[in-house]
Amino acid sequence: MKKLSIFAISFAMLAMVGCKDKKIEEKSEIQQKVDEYAEYTLTTDLSILTEKEKQLLPIFIQIAEIMDDLYWDQYFGPENRALLDTITDPAVKDFAMLQYGAWDRLGEEKPFIPGWGERPAGCHFYPLDMTAEEYDALQDEEKSSQYTVIRRDENGALKVVPYHVEYADRLAKVDSLMGLAIDLAEDQGLKNYLTERRKALMTDDYYASDLAWMDMKQSKLDFVVGPIERYDDALYGNKTSYEAFILVKDEKWSNDLAKFVGMLPQLQQELPCDPQFKPAMQGAESDLNVYDVIYYAGDCNAGSKTIAINLPNDERIHQTKGARRLQLKNAMRAKFDKILMPISELMICDDQIDNVNFNAFFSNVCFHEVAHGLGIKETVTKHESMRKALGNQYSNWEEAKADICGLFLTTTLIEKGEITNCTKEDAYVTFIAGILRSVRFGATEAHGIANMMCFNYMQDNGAFTRNQDGKYVINVEKAEAAMKSWAALILRVEGEGDVAFAKKYSAENGKVRADLQADLDKIAQNNIPRDITYNQGLKALGLAK
Repeated sequence: MKKLSIFAISFAMLAMVGCKDKKIEEKSEIQQKVDEYAEYTLTTDLSILTEKEKQLLPIFIQIAEIMDDLYWDQYFGPENRALLDTITDPAVKDFAMLQYGAWDRLGEEKPFIPGWGERPAGCHFYPLDMTAEEYDALQDEEKSSQYTVIRRDENGALKVVPYHVEYADRLAKVDSLMGLAIDLAEDQGLKNYLTERRKALMTDDYYASDLAWMDMKQSKLDFVVGPIERYDDALYGNKTSYEAFILVKDEKWSNDLAKFVGMLPQLQQELPCDPQFKPAMQGAESDLNVYDVIYYAGDCNAGSKTIAINLPNDERIHQTKGARRLQLKNAMRAKFDKILMPISELMICDDQIDNVNFNAFFSNVCFHEVAHGLGIKETVTKHESMRKALGNQYSNWEEAKADICGLFLTTTLIEKGEITNCTKEDAYVTFIAGILRSVRFGATEAHGIANMMCFNYMQDNGAFTRNQDGKYVINVEKAEAAMKSWAALILRVEGEGDVAFAKKYSAENGKVRADLQADLDKIAQNNIPRDITYNQGLKALGLAK
């Protein structure tokens, strides 16, 4: 741990020292970064809940707070966390809390405190001084499990430690709280899920709880909790990060979306690609629902905020039951009102500004998640999983598929008269404006690279131009043609597992070009927020003074 101690001393000293003028300058720069996150209060109509359901909320929040604590350890490290209390500049402290550490997540994860090193690729899932040779030599098949960490034993050798052992003290508190929640749960589906999730958190076997979550159809409350996504492990891409969402179902919007689930097999066959890349769909029990989110914790609360959920990630469940797609309507509304609309007023031509609307934004985001289930699951060449065939290109192309096939679903359903609250032009104009919003998160990880491949493809195929004022003019006819040809290309690359083409194409086209960078600079100069931060908890919900 000697290396960590040196970093720790550097972090503390640089947070506290420096001449007065330099402090003022740094505070101003950091305060600008803090101000890029617009505050939004998470709340909903709790009158639809029973008294026992309301009593579940503080229990869920306590569990979520523990998930948040665990995530700090995974991402930033327990020794580093103590340094947050030594930071005297309130803006630096605020930004560190937003980022869950010392690296700017919307700034390519570069350190925002001078003297602090680059983010460890493996975060704190692995020893900071571990070498690739050491890892390769470790003879333990669980080393690549998504629910283990790698540590050193008393002799300095590597060992594998399950999550439920590494974090046993805090998970014991979670276990006790889950017991209280199970006793209060009235909905049988929720009770079954909480029972299985309780076991999973103490054993690291999540299969049964994921099945129970898929079967939870009627509950007005939902609680997504545990180690779920693998985005933080940039070393091997294996380890999952703890997080939690507390959700309240919007039954009217959910009922409006329910009919689309049954249409998915037909829509799969209408995809604009070769028939071999759109086999008959499986997982008929998939569902599509809308929620207000009332609490975020851990991974999902760090930096950019999630506005839709597509789970479980277990491909075994995809094959038998499908997936659940949860749309977080109030979080979407926050990003639309505070970010997308101001960007559109600045960058979309006057004749098309009315085509940017929340209904189109909601549909595009919603069907992005649905589109992850479209296409093919195994390559037609070697009949292996696309993740294996495409390797580190898989996430880039899978997100690109979801982007463009989500737009295909939205526009197709509008053509069929199934979506009536927005037009095709609304969908295309809002989609282009949406890329201007999301690419500000950076173009270095999967979502950002996918955004740029899509943006550049649409531009190269005439989907939009810029007028004399520098504002975007969308050509709907060309945008539709580009959407279809881009979808066909992506589905072919995935279906054939063409990793050589995938690497070359993403390297050439997954970048921000000079003309777009000028647009992004203009957006930044107008002080439009990049993302949101939440005022949340019992007080925000009106359940505490």
